[in-house]
Amino acid sequence: MPRAPKLATFPAIRGALKFYQICSVITGTMLLLLVGEMILKYTPLHLELFLGGSGGFLWFAPVVEGPEGLESTGDGINLSLGILVAHGWFYVVYLISCFRVWSLMRWNLWRLAMLAAGGIVPFLSFFMEARVAREVKHYLQEREDAELHSRAEHSSLTHAIPTENKR
Repeated sequence: MPRAPKLATFPAIRGALKFYQICSVITGTMLLLLVGEMILKYTPLHLELFLGGSGGFLWFAPVVEGPEGLESTGDGINLSLGILVAHGWFYVVYLISCFRVWSLMRWNLWRLAMLAAGGIVPFLSFFMEARVAREVKHYLQEREDAELHSRAEHSSLTHAIPTENKR
């Protein structure tokens, strides 16, 4: 069984949890955009989203079958490709946030794998974010309460105060 986190790391755990929560929401949103982009491109619709160019501000350009696979026919900034690249790079940041929470909480390797899966399985990052935040906050509060209770029991001040029962 892994060792429990030290009380001195609790502020770092709270910061890592906040960073993980932000990264989780951004990664989940980017993943949903990526799934939408892939549905547009690889289903019979064969479309890609572009910014600017001959079609206007935001427009869809058809994707045609070429000698090297699907080729875009649009001009301007390819937002479909931008979504793909942005999700890929932000997934790396998300993995760093997962590793930080995982290592500070001293969880097992299976938990890290589940956290990492949140960035590649649609909607999973939203569920994992809520569950991890709830579990970590509960754990930290429980440990802090136990430590406070333990310190109060061992304090010389609490033993020196007369109570009703000691008459």
